[in-house]
Amino acid sequence: MIANSGVALLLGTPVVATIGGTFNVLSMNVAGLPAFLNDNSVPGEKTTNSELIGSKFAELGYDLIHTQEDFNYHAYIYKNDTHSHRTATSGGVPFGSGLNTLANYDWVGFTRVKWDECSDASEFDCLTPKGFTFMRLKLSDGAYIDAYNVHTDAGTEGDDITARASNLQQVADYINAWSTGNAVVVFGDTNSRYTRVGDIIPDFLSQTGLTDAQVELILGGVVPTEEILCSNPSTTDECETVDKIFYRGSPLLGLAATYWAYESEKFLQPDGDVLSDHNPITANFTWIAGTSLRQSDFWGGSEGNWFSDLPALSAKVAPKASVLTFRGASRLDSVAITLTDGTTFTHGGTGGSASTLSLGTGETWVSAQLCRGQKSGNTRNFYIRATTSAGRTLEAGTATSDCAAFDAPNGWAIVGFLGQDGSEMDQLAFVYAPQ
Repeated sequence: MIANSGVALLLGTPVVATIGGTFNVLSMNVAGLPAFLNDNSVPGEKTTNSELIGSKFAELGYDLIHTQEDFNYHAYIYKNDTHSHRTATSGGVPFGSGLNTLANYDWVGFTRVKWDECSDASEFDCLTPKGFTFMRLKLSDGAYIDAYNVHTDAGTEGDDITARASNLQQVADYINAWSTGNAVVVFGDTNSRYTRVGDIIPDFLSQTGLTDAQVELILGGVVPTEEILCSNPSTTDECETVDKIFYRGSPLLGLAATYWAYESEKFLQPDGDVLSDHNPITANFTWIAGTSLRQSDFWGGSEGNWFSDLPALSAKVAPKASVLTFRGASRLDSVAITLTDGTTFTHGGTGGSASTLSLGTGETWVSAQLCRGQKSGNTRNFYIRATTSAGRTLEAGTATSDCAAFDAPNGWAIVGFLGQDGSEMDQLAFVYAPQ
């Protein structure tokens, strides 16, 4: 089923986007520490095993793969993999985090974040800049999901547990700051168990609104209270490992997990030996664009702080715009929209000159043009032009040659924003609602 998603029209070419679909994910700790540091009790040469892992990634074609401990054998994995989008390695030990992503979808906003706290009480967790990664994965035009890859502190000593709790809290704080209003998947090596005192998975899920896909689909919604350790390869999906997949939907994008499993039997050496000391895990998801709110694609750069009008808009019934206000001069400084109920959303700085357009009865904001350029080495939005259903326009800033147009779906209109800002408008996308 397809419909106009209301996203960028480049060079006047209409874009028709899917409003629903499916994707699957895989999380795998690939045991890529140098052999002299840790052989991971895995038979065979790590170079050979890594090449085979990459071959299986290509053969099985998972849509989104997060790897952990992808250190010194990274090139061997990528050598045989064929995914169209892959992160560049941050380096081997001791320089890299060991976190990488391979995907069938593109993304924006990729970021690596180092843990604030680590512990060497049981393992050498402070040897490398472990942490988490963030990316905004584009499933289709106007359909995004925030994807996090995590590898927390290992070990069971008191300092390890304290550091690990700090790690998960750091991810929760980041989600609550940078993924407000968005669908989210978080998966990787959490080094955490529900049955271990001090591990804070329930608190983490509560703070972020995330659901554990294994608990939901395999364990009947009941978190483990008795430790059931997995063999490797695992012979059951009902045991618990430290590798986990969490998710949530949003008003913009409904998300549901439909399948969860250990993929151990698919990642074996020719003689049946394992390729890693961790069981890989997978989940399938269905997604559907929101029925009351949708968004456009993003335009601009990656600087500034995240903002979203989604939480406020999702609490309203049939929001409508009444006044548009833009500020700009050489670049686009700020955007604002006032709704008919008096709510105003303003983003950006106070520079430039202000221009305002009050909408008439029945008039809606149906399309926008954005132009971007470079300032101090960073990409920013330089220009905006709004066009209403009555054909009236409002503009601010200075147009460039790098522009895109965004049209609301038929019967919808622009009612808010999301993106990143500072003193100017770094990144911008539009929120649509039915009219």
